[in-house]
Amino acid sequence: MREVLLHLNCYCYLPYAYNNGSYLVGEIYKRPVIIFNYPKKIKPFYMRVNDDGETVAAFDVVVPKAGTLIRGSQNEERMNMLSTRIKELGIRSEEYEWYMDLRRHGTVKNSGFSVAFEHVVLFATGLVNVADVIPFPRSYGKANN
Repeated sequence: MREVLLHLNCYCYLPYAYNNGSYLVGEIYKRPVIIFNYPKKIKPFYMRVNDDGETVAAFDVVVPKAGTLIRGSQNEERMNMLSTRIKELGIRSEEYEWYMDLRRHGTVKNSGFSVAFEHVVLFATGLVNVADVIPFPRSYGKANN
């Protein structure tokens, strides 16, 4: 089987939502996809702005039936870009002064990711309802059980 890397430049004007990822993997490609370089308008200020000035270094791994398994991003380490992004998004800079101090007093390039454990189990087992794979089920009023 020949693997093909598909590269699609998608310029979207609507915010990306879970349903969009499900549509891409379920209807368009019918296989897992990696969505990356999101428009900076729809992502948090701390994500690193790419050289094009319009996108950020972020990604999601989305698979059919289970949704987003992994998401991650590179964090912005450039003080001037952090300040610019905070202003662009209309965030009160005083609320994030502690975050700016972390960067101001020394930082390195860094990234992070998260794995949606339940969705990985859902994908691996082929089950269809995420409620069936939650290791510690909870229900309203029964959170302590």
